[in-house]
Amino acid sequence: MAYEMEEIRMGQEIFYYLLEYHELGEEVQERLYRGYAENERIQNLVKSQGEAAQCDIERYGNVVYLIPKEDNAFLGFSKAQLKQVLCKSGGTDKDYYLSQFVILTLLVEFYDGQGATSKTRDYMRVGELQNCISNRLKEGSERMDEEEEERAGIAFSNMSEAYEALKSDEKGSRAKTTKEGFLYHILNFLQKQGLIEYVEEDEMIKTTKKLDNFMDWNLLNQNNFQRVRRVLEGKNE
Repeated sequence: MAYEMEEIRMGQEIFYYLLEYHELGEEVQERLYRGYAENERIQNLVKSQGEAAQCDIERYGNVVYLIPKEDNAFLGFSKAQLKQVLCKSGGTDKDYYLSQFVILTLLVEFYDGQGATSKTRDYMRVGELQNCISNRLKEGSERMDEEEEERAGIAFSNMSEAYEALKSDEKGSRAKTTKEGFLYHILNFLQKQGLIEYVEEDEMIKTTKKLDNFMDWNLLNQNNFQRVRRVLEGKNE
């Protein structure tokens, strides 16, 4: 199938835009968005470039997203990079998996609906998130022995140990060695990725349209997230 030069040029322009901004919305770039949404040949060109760059190109609602694949450390983040950003200096795998558990807990608290959208709340306080993390870790550690943790794929005892090793500081420390600082850096990271709005003055967390779309159209269609949700809620497989 031969492409017209104009189609190739438009496809390259759209893909370059996605590389720079990771999303293409109709309101911001109507010409490029319509070029993608209304021409299947251009869509195929952009998706092909995405595949070569180890990315998925998906349109959710009126926004096109570039989503790096799990092992894409060039456009995404490697485990080592995330550990450096989210965890304390010299952080171990326990600290890293705890940071991922925090993010999963946040997702479960916001998205558990069965209607037109999975979102069930508009905001959450940081203190409430901290309590949820403590409670879920405690419940998981008490409910599962080592063999059950291995089968479920979530080592509650190890993560609980890493969490309890963090100090508590009611003054709102930003140090990654404290519970408050640990959450602060995770929330700031998610905000920089355009996934949440973190209002520090009010200690309030809100999700963005980008995360809402991703959860409704992508992640919640995957069996893995449903499995993790059941484990976090203490339900049997």
